[in-house]
Amino acid sequence: MNSYIWTLIVHQNYLAFSNLGSEDLLGLIHPILVVAFVFPMVGIVANFAWQTRQRRLESKKGKSKIPAVVGREHVQVGRWLATSVVIVSLIAIAYSIVYKSFIKGKLWEKNNPQAILIILLFVATIASLILLLRARPKLWRGIFATMTGMGLIILGQQDGVWRLPDEWYWSHYYYGIAASLLMIFSIAILDDIYRSLTMRNIHIILNCLALLLFFGQAATGTRDLLEIPPIGKMQPKKAAVIETFSPVKTANSIEQNTIYNAPEINPS
Repeated sequence: MNSYIWTLIVHQNYLAFSNLGSEDLLGLIHPILVVAFVFPMVGIVANFAWQTRQRRLESKKGKSKIPAVVGREHVQVGRWLATSVVIVSLIAIAYSIVYKSFIKGKLWEKNNPQAILIILLFVATIASLILLLRARPKLWRGIFATMTGMGLIILGQQDGVWRLPDEWYWSHYYYGIAASLLMIFSIAILDDIYRSLTMRNIHIILNCLALLLFFGQAATGTRDLLEIPPIGKMQPKKAAVIETFSPVKTANSIEQNTIYNAPEINPS
C-alpha cells in the first residue's frame, strides 16, 4: 500500500468517528434511517403514484400500457413509508427526551411519575400505530389514528425536544410532526380512497403537501446537522489552578518585605 495513503488512514482520525462521543453517535440514528430508508421510499412512492394516476386517466380513454400492479405496489410501499416516517419521528423525540431530560435533567430522580408517564405514552403511541395498521372498520381507524397523532404531539412537547418555536416556519421539528400527521391520516383513509372520489382527491392533495414537507425536512435537517456542533468524547474535568492577586495585599506585601537601611548617625 502506498505510504501516503497509509498515512492518511492512520493519522487522519477525524475522517472516522474518533472525535464523536456516544451522544453524537446515537444522534446519527435518526438521519441515517431517514437517508437510508425514508427518502428512497419517498421517490418510489411518488413514482408509483404518478404511474397509478396516469394509468387511471389512460384507462378512461382506452387500454393503458401501464401494468395494473403499480396500484398495489403504490399502496404497499406507501404504507411502509407512512409507518417509517412515524417511527423515525418517535426515535428522534425519544433521543432528545432521554438524553436531555432523563440523563442530563435527571427526570427519573426529580419527577418519577412524569418519567413513568412519558415511557407509558411511548408504548401507547407505538401500540396505537400497530393497531391502526391492522384496523379495518372506519371507527377504529379513526380512534387509533387520533391516539397515534395525540401521542406524537404530546411527546414532542416534552422538555428536551428542540422545536424552535420562535421560527416554527423553518423548524425541522414542526415539518416532521406535520409530515407524520399526514402519514397517519393517509393510513386511516386508505380503505376509503377506493370508494370515494372526494377522499381520493383529498389523499392526492395532502400527499403533495407531504412531499413538499419532505423537501423542507431535508433542508432543515441538513441545516441542523451543520449548525449543531458535535459534543465529542467526554474528557475528565481537571480543576484549573487560577491565581488571583489583590492589588491592596500585593502592595502591602511589597511594603512589608522592603528592607530599609538605617541612616548613619554622626556623633559630631
